[in-house]
Amino acid sequence: MTILAREQRHSITVKVNGLRYTGMATPRTLLADFLRHELGFKGVHVGCEHAVCGACTILLDGLLARACAIYAVQADDTSVETVEGLGKPEALAPLQAAFQEHHALQCGFCTPGILMSAKAFLDDVATVGVAPTEQQVREMLSGHLCRCTGYDGIVKAILACAEQAIGKSRHESG
Repeated sequence: MTILAREQRHSITVKVNGLRYTGMATPRTLLADFLRHELGFKGVHVGCEHAVCGACTILLDGLLARACAIYAVQADDTSVETVEGLGKPEALAPLQAAFQEHHALQCGFCTPGILMSAKAFLDDVATVGVAPTEQQVREMLSGHLCRCTGYDGIVKAILACAEQAIGKSRHESG
């Protein structure tokens, strides 16, 4: 085990949304802060700083993670997916377009984390090929706190995307 000096900055290299980045961080720098302030990925929001609200949700080596509960040095040499990797304003990803179509956001603070959880959920749905129930979507969303909405638009958007993903996987396999 390597012991890192408390205030010394260390080189951290991560692949973010398919591109390799290197930045500097102290051993106590949270991954959320490293992504936002060192690398410029402002879609990673910090809400509670206790891994409860879900605003900082990312995919770390393909698994859902809360970036406020991981040190940047722990993420050295990993692959990170943030909301910026989903789509661009001029070419939204289907999930982002569904959120827009179903009015699934208001202030938008929690939206990046919800989108990343929904992406992982929908990837699993496409693999299994079985449409989720509304209850399953709501259970998935239970790890996110949103003060603006009753989640109805979010649930509708995710269910619409699930139908598209299953239809697409059936079409490709059939």
